[in-house]
Amino acid sequence: MASGDGAPDDSGCHILHVDMDAFYASVELRDRPGLKGSPVIVGGRGGRSVVLSATYEARAFGVHSAMPMARAIRLCPYAVVIPPRHGQYAAVSREVMAIFRAITPQVEPLALDEAFLDVSGALRRLARRPAEVGQLIRDQVSELGITCSVGVATSKFVAKLASVHCKPDGLLVIPADGVLGFLHPLPVSALWGVGRQTGQVLARLGLRTVADIAHAPAGSLERELGRAAAAHLKALAAGHDDRAVVPGAQEKSIGAEETFASDVCDPDLIRRELLRLSGRTARGLRAAGCSARTVVVKLRLASFKTITRSRTLAEPTDVAQQIYAVACALYAAAGLDARARLRLVGVRATGLIPASAAAEQLAFGERPASWREAERALDRIAGRFGTDAVRPAILVNGGP
Repeated sequence: MASGDGAPDDSGCHILHVDMDAFYASVELRDRPGLKGSPVIVGGRGGRSVVLSATYEARAFGVHSAMPMARAIRLCPYAVVIPPRHGQYAAVSREVMAIFRAITPQVEPLALDEAFLDVSGALRRLARRPAEVGQLIRDQVSELGITCSVGVATSKFVAKLASVHCKPDGLLVIPADGVLGFLHPLPVSALWGVGRQTGQVLARLGLRTVADIAHAPAGSLERELGRAAAAHLKALAAGHDDRAVVPGAQEKSIGAEETFASDVCDPDLIRRELLRLSGRTARGLRAAGCSARTVVVKLRLASFKTITRSRTLAEPTDVAQQIYAVACALYAAAGLDARARLRLVGVRATGLIPASAAAEQLAFGERPASWREAERALDRIAGRFGTDAVRPAILVNGGP
């Protein structure tokens, strides 16, 4: 059913899913306008690197996120490969989230580049319909030099699917009376919780579309998937999703990891990478407004055996130097043989609390927050010029 002006009826469609279009790549194109229209891939060039983001021109060649970089370059040999600038992406994400929160406090971020919004309380204040609020968001995001796609629906599940179906740079309203017409032709993989294994089970039962799930006997699904999973899929196939938008949902952890181009056993190279990763982790904490109680180090051997070590701090921190000191201590305490070769290292911060709630206990005569002040100054520089503009001297030359 359409509204009086011929537009889809968005009555009751108070849930929005907003998703940036090729976010990392879009930020790079904004800052390098000469590359617009070209296939661009964001990611490392190392032999084991993966694609973090790709423009739609690169995607036309089959390139997609999480693909091994070597394969992406084979598919699109003329693509421009740009190393990631995580500090810049975090800075733009903060601007995007500020736009959302100016519309409504009911914002549930899912990642740097996407969020659910419940605009039911904002409609009267803004004197706009849900679809008009979605367009307002698109207009304001475009002022940042990037684009987004917006799904408008009665539930989170349908709103997220709608945003996917209108990419890139689109807006799609799924009216309350059009939910089943939208859902039922979709493949079963569109349902949350249907991965490769579940998809194979459903295919064995002859269930290939959402409509097939909706019309399948509940008993058949229960026998193959269990009662809980069957009930979950039947509800989604009927368009039922009563989950509310949860504002300010805190991330459980923030961190970074790196797979070396070739296996490494040199402790100096490993500590250099731990320094780099500690810096990225600390910037992520500060961007999220969090401090961490616990530091975790991840070490993956050439044999793919993975070792994790963690330490809980006396005081929560968001300072790279403190995280790095603990990471090095954890690496040393792992007791690796001198000949042990590492494939991957990672640093992660857990036990997150709001930074405003983290009280720092100073020793007598200690200057307060000297490292923190310095690192926050570097955040401002990185946000403007990129994370490589200023970095520790040890990372300027000879880093892995």
